[in-house]
Amino acid sequence: MIGLGLIFLLPFIWMLSTSFKPEVDVFKYPIEWIPRTWNAVDNYLGVWNGKANFALYYWNSIKISVLTTLLSVIVSSMAAYGFTKIHFRGRELLFFIVLATYMIPAEATQVPLFVLYRWLGLYDTHTGLVLLGGFSVLGTFLLRQFFAGISNDYIESSQMDGAGHFKIFTKVIIPLVRPAIATYAILRFIWTWNDFQTPFIFLNDKALFTLQLGMNSFADRNGQFYSLIMAASVSAILPLLIVFIIGQKQVIEGITLGGVKG
Repeated sequence: MIGLGLIFLLPFIWMLSTSFKPEVDVFKYPIEWIPRTWNAVDNYLGVWNGKANFALYYWNSIKISVLTTLLSVIVSSMAAYGFTKIHFRGRELLFFIVLATYMIPAEATQVPLFVLYRWLGLYDTHTGLVLLGGFSVLGTFLLRQFFAGISNDYIESSQMDGAGHFKIFTKVIIPLVRPAIATYAILRFIWTWNDFQTPFIFLNDKALFTLQLGMNSFADRNGQFYSLIMAASVSAILPLLIVFIIGQKQVIEGITLGGVKG
């Protein structure tokens, strides 16, 4: 397992090593995994203080990813609660319709969404991107599976004590499925952070570009300097590593929760 893990880590190690090297040593053979000559400071300063406004792109991605994750977690968890713990006519049919929309390729809805967003005035805005990612069929489906594993006895006991659905949802159910929600939040953050297609279609102003669009512009301008591109790539994945390291305990608990019923 350690050997397989190292194989998977080799591209990342090479990327990190290359970001520390001067350009002349990037393709030296055999590969110098630990650079003999270090140029890390100049490489990273070239990324953050270069002509590309890397700091602005970074901030835009953080803002959009955090807001999208918050909205998606709230909407998906409330929808999952409604589809599992609230009985109403047509519930299963409605959930089937919602789930069926996931089968529609995202590419097929881009043009209608583009026209709709232009009409609503949400095109070329961060608000539009947050709303696009804030409603997730997959998130609703995943959380519904966890919510279904929570015994209805908790709800019935709370209702006997006079609690309404909102109080039951926030005070009883959410604490029980917190690892599952944390797992989905991490996944939602990673998906949003790495998304290139949606910002590419719905953003036109360079001041609103996310990091993925900024990286594309940066690569076009500095494509011949692999040490700078690797330094930019390392900077781009750091938030993902931090989020996963902080939330890995919740991810493990979420997987465990999904495997235990009753």
